[in-house]
Amino acid sequence: MSRILVTGSANGLGRAAAASLLSAGHEVVVHARNRERAVGLDALVARGAHLVVGDFTDRDAVRRIAAELNDAKPLDAVIHNAGVWSGPAVMPVNIIAPYLLTALLRGPRRLVYLSSGSHFGGRPTLAGVDWRGESAGSYSDSKLFVTTLAAAVARLRPGVLSNAVDPGWVPTKMGGPNAPDDLELGRQTQEWLASSDEPQALTTGGYWYHRRRQQPHRAVHDEAFQDNLLRTLSEEVGTVL
Repeated sequence: MSRILVTGSANGLGRAAAASLLSAGHEVVVHARNRERAVGLDALVARGAHLVVGDFTDRDAVRRIAAELNDAKPLDAVIHNAGVWSGPAVMPVNIIAPYLLTALLRGPRRLVYLSSGSHFGGRPTLAGVDWRGESAGSYSDSKLFVTTLAAAVARLRPGVLSNAVDPGWVPTKMGGPNAPDDLELGRQTQEWLASSDEPQALTTGGYWYHRRRQQPHRAVHDEAFQDNLLRTLSEEVGTVL
């Protein structure tokens, strides 16, 4: 059994994945933005989940969570599920936080980043991006960046399985009640990539939709764009991957 961190697991896809992984016998670390939201995780904590709390718009909070987890039992996998759809928090939560956790956490051999079909509408340029969230960020851009991060990690860390997952447009708080995709199918691929020993789940550098590997935006596997993104993020947060 594996020890798996699921970020943004207070509701939606993250909570569904965390609950399912617990039921499968894995050790699960759940995450909430603040203590108020963490109350909603009491049932999972009662079943044995470990809880970490921190606002991903705050870089110091992300660093504190990474330090707390590095002082505990090593993680086998991380599902970078936390995300926001709109507003100033888009870049801090959707790309800065997963970059920092990737750079700082020691030990995980499997990394799963939540992407979106919206990444196809992202612009493969880093000019003028507000990484600190002082203004509203582009969701599509953020998902293109995090999908590119997943591919870059796969290239640069050959001992790590790094993949991006499009869960589909599912009926969560973010997706809305009328979203047409299947919530169960939406959570299964990231769980599978984080924990399964099936041959396909032991591959890296993929962009997945419902356990099927897809072709992402052409910029995702552009090594020059990957390197530029990593360089820009490392300079922005002062931490090299």
